[in-house]
Amino acid sequence: MYPALRRTPLHALHQSLGVRFTDFAGWSMPLRFSGETAEHNTVRSSAGIFDLSHMGQLAVDGPEAGRALDYALVGSISPLAVGAARYTMLCHDNGGILDDLVAYRLAPDRFLVVANASNTPVVLAALRDRLDGFRAQARWEHRVLLAVQGPHAERIVNCPDASALKYYQAVATELAGRPVLVARTGYTGEDGFEIFCEPADAAVLWSAFAPALPAGLASRDTLRLEAGMALHGNELHVGVSPFEARLGRLVDFTKPDFVGRTALLRRADQTPRTLLVGLTSTGRRAARAGYAIVDPSTGARIGTVTSGAPSPTLGRPIALGYLATAYAEIGTTVAVDIRGTAEPFTVTACRFYSRRDA
Repeated sequence: MYPALRRTPLHALHQSLGVRFTDFAGWSMPLRFSGETAEHNTVRSSAGIFDLSHMGQLAVDGPEAGRALDYALVGSISPLAVGAARYTMLCHDNGGILDDLVAYRLAPDRFLVVANASNTPVVLAALRDRLDGFRAQARWEHRVLLAVQGPHAERIVNCPDASALKYYQAVATELAGRPVLVARTGYTGEDGFEIFCEPADAAVLWSAFAPALPAGLASRDTLRLEAGMALHGNELHVGVSPFEARLGRLVDFTKPDFVGRTALLRRADQTPRTLLVGLTSTGRRAARAGYAIVDPSTGARIGTVTSGAPSPTLGRPIALGYLATAYAEIGTTVAVDIRGTAEPFTVTACRFYSRRDA
């Protein structure tokens, strides 16, 4: 027998809305409610609400928790002020990316590390191994995570403490009379908030944000693609380092020691063989993950698409992919093999869309 899919505490509520579910990292997750294009456009123009309770939430605490995370991750975590957050990565000894993470400092000796759902066991095991020798420990926490994203998110959340937050800050407060942790973060390219709460409070909070349209993973994927945000398993994996992924800025070499430092220092001094690029087309056919990128004059394979879709906002196909460095200059014309036809694409920056007030 196959193991049963895990369900978020909001599963029954989603079911009552007629949602289509999908199996994602062992969870039964909402794929679409009213349709991904409608959900996508509403997040861009107003606000949508997502159930992200499948994401891994790992508490790291102890008197040396900050120093331990400095050693375990590529970024500097100990300098964070209480209430601040940092996007960072967990890398292998060889410099390959095990996962991309967000680390929040909740107290002088307590941190929250949010991992991708499929990687949570790997991240927890790696953190426990790397924390050995420090006065710190890591454990899995089980809370609901909601995200309200879009230009109207601040009005819908309607919380002075949340409104006062800057990007990548968090605060413990109350919403709808329930204790929550609210962070001004997100994965859509829009302003918005991620709200951590107890499972028993999830339905009340979901209802409190009723002006936001329920949205599923399908629209979340096209939103993050337009914003040029990398996805683990597509753009990020152990076969690439932060430098090929154009995220070398996350690596803090001023730290004297962290896992992967030697390998990453070597990679930083080398020209990458491939680089992550954006691709746009004036045609109608979308490139998809795994499709070959080819030299339009010779047909030789020069890269691979990692994510691709028609862009609802831009009205044309867009994609991300790893491309041989010699072809990676913005403006270069390449082709993508779409079911046997070489369709022309232009190399662009990875970020296709920026919100007006960014």
